[in-house]
Amino acid sequence: MEGYKKEFIKFLEDAGVLKFGDFTAKSGRKIPYFINAGDIKTGAQIQKLGEFYAKAYFDKLGNKKAVLYGPAYKGIPISVSAAVALAQHGLDVPFFFNRKEEKDHGEGGVFVGYVPKAGEEIVIVEDVVTAGTAIRESMSILSKIKDTKVAAVFVMVDRKEKGQTSKSAIAEVGEEYGFPVYSIVDVYDIIEYLEEDESNSEHVERIKNYLKTYGAEE
Repeated sequence: MEGYKKEFIKFLEDAGVLKFGDFTAKSGRKIPYFINAGDIKTGAQIQKLGEFYAKAYFDKLGNKKAVLYGPAYKGIPISVSAAVALAQHGLDVPFFFNRKEEKDHGEGGVFVGYVPKAGEEIVIVEDVVTAGTAIRESMSILSKIKDTKVAAVFVMVDRKEKGQTSKSAIAEVGEEYGFPVYSIVDVYDIIEYLEEDESNSEHVERIKNYLKTYGAEE
C-alpha cells in the first residue's frame, strides 16, 4: 500500500471519521464500518482533509480548472478545504454548494457560492459512495444549471459495494453519467491497514463477511 494511503486511513481513524460497529447506510444497508466526514471537527483536521483531496485532484486531473461542488451538508467543508488546498499549490478554483431547501428570499435559489457558467466543468467532492444514491441526488440538483457538465467525482473511500447490479456503485454511476469517480482509498486498503494489527481481527472478519454479500464483482 502506498504510504499516503496508510497515512490517510490513520488520519480517518484518529479523527473519528472511520468507525467500526453496526450502522445503517443511506442506502439502507446494515454496515460494519462507517465513514462520516461530519466528525471532522477542528481546523487542523479539515485542513488536512483538504490536502488529501487536493493530492487526489492533482494526481487524476492535473492542473485542470474546474468548479468544485460540495453537496450539503458533509460536502460543504470538503469543497472549501479542497479549494483552499488547491489554491495553496497554485490552482485557484471556485466552489459552490447547495441548500437543502431552496431559499425564497434575498437572492433566492438552491445554490450558495460561485455560479458555474456555460461550458464550465464541475467536480463533485463527497465523503463516500455506498450504493450511489447521494451522487444521483447531486446530479438531479445540478441539472438545474444549464450547459455545464460534471467532469469527475472524488470521494474519501470506495466501499467496493454492489450498486443496482453486480458492478460496484462507483462503476455504475460512472457508466450512467459518463464521468470517472475517484477515491483516495478503498475498502481493501482499509482491510490491509487493519490486518497490520492483530487486535483488529474482528473488524477485518466482519468487513470481509459483509463484502461476501455486498461486495462488487471486480
